[in-house]
Amino acid sequence: MNPGKGSNRSILAVIGALFVLAAIIAAGCGSGSASGQGDGSVALVAYSTPQQAFEEGLIPAFQNSPQGEGTSFSTSFGSSGDQKRAVEAGQKADFVDLSLEPDLVSLVDAGLVPKDWNANSHKGIITDSVVVFSVRPGNPKGIEGWEDLVSGEVEVITPNPATSGGAKWNIMAAYGSQIAQGKSEQEALDFVARIFESTSVLDDSARDSLQTFASGKGDVLIGYENEAIQATEEGIELEYIIPDDTIQIENPAAVTEQAQSPETAKAFLDFIWSRKGQQIFADYGYRPVDESVLKANSDKFPVPPGLFTIEELGGWEKVNEEFFDDEKGKIVEILRNQGAPLE
Repeated sequence: MNPGKGSNRSILAVIGALFVLAAIIAAGCGSGSASGQGDGSVALVAYSTPQQAFEEGLIPAFQNSPQGEGTSFSTSFGSSGDQKRAVEAGQKADFVDLSLEPDLVSLVDAGLVPKDWNANSHKGIITDSVVVFSVRPGNPKGIEGWEDLVSGEVEVITPNPATSGGAKWNIMAAYGSQIAQGKSEQEALDFVARIFESTSVLDDSARDSLQTFASGKGDVLIGYENEAIQATEEGIELEYIIPDDTIQIENPAAVTEQAQSPETAKAFLDFIWSRKGQQIFADYGYRPVDESVLKANSDKFPVPPGLFTIEELGGWEKVNEEFFDDEKGKIVEILRNQGAPLE
């Protein structure tokens, strides 16, 4: 055996091992996210209305922050119910933002979102809003309150509560407005039925309903304040009215159990709850859940005198079963009797 050649092989083996070790270390470093876990990418699945707030405002701002440097996002937007069902069916989601609590709780029940998703000072809510009326410029129909929507002379646009979380907020705002006026539960349900009778289009999502209204269909659109604000800033010709009696909308979000980069997704959620994140949402027409940011924007978000919450109507667990259950829900029954689509 030639000693020189043996020595060379040993040296080469050591060098090779060092290269492998270096590659492993580099790979470990390279796979770290802003938080040190996963690949730094976040699959965001959300209901339709906050698309611009996320894609134009929050995501770029987070990526420009120390916590979000080097992160990437994929996004999916649609009606809240459809998005919930898609995630349940296996759509990749690291971060979910849905229109209402029952959609998110459904993901908790499926083991896709942790049970403590709402264990913070904001109870898992990232934005607030209120239900408003969008009308044509100059308000030619003179719409001011809920009763004007059932005059028989007004064509209403609102999404379908069978698919849209926003629609459920709209319906409970209409129902609650009657309860606030001292009407009975049956009288409030009859009022909701009259609104549906005046509704010409039940779109799948709030965003679709806005597009329908923007195309010239209907006299009034029932929807989120933030969407009306954003629409006017985009040049869509409409005015919006906050009725005296309306509901406070609360939109929840959470990091999923299957998140590929859980700490990155959590850092994004924390950024949303920061004053900077809340101000970005305010800039896109959402009412901040941070009290200090809400106070700083109080001139933009007047408090309606008859503002009420879903808790005052029994909370979402009770409301969802009583009004929106697929088989025995009171609102579903109204829609079924009127021949409206239920999916």
